[in-house]
Amino acid sequence: MKVLLVDDSGVMRKIIARSLSSLWIDEVVEAGDGVEALKAFGDGNGFDLVLTDWNMPNMNGLELVQAIRSAGHKVPIMMITTETEKTQVVKAIQAGVNDYLVKPFDQDMLQMKLTRVLPNPEAV
Repeated sequence: MKVLLVDDSGVMRKIIARSLSSLWIDEVVEAGDGVEALKAFGDGNGFDLVLTDWNMPNMNGLELVQAIRSAGHKVPIMMITTETEKTQVVKAIQAGVNDYLVKPFDQDMLQMKLTRVLPNPEAV
């Protein structure tokens, strides 16, 4: 399974990547903002899942989601963020996010959310 992990915090990327690794996700490509993520994403680049933060420089997570969806890609996308306001959650869902995980989170919560968004949840 190949995951695109987008967060401007290198520490947070390491924490999430470590969690994904313990869930047998074998390939994680990291990006520090939406611009880097779009370059890595290319024409889909074989990603099975995109995990993105909301608040980032250059291109935020919501703009990234909109760019991926407007290009016609159906890859599951999960927003992992500190944004908890209902209006923010609604915006993310309207933009095409498949699920939403609020920081801080634990391993069990991440695994539960992944099983909801992945087409093959038994892989997690």
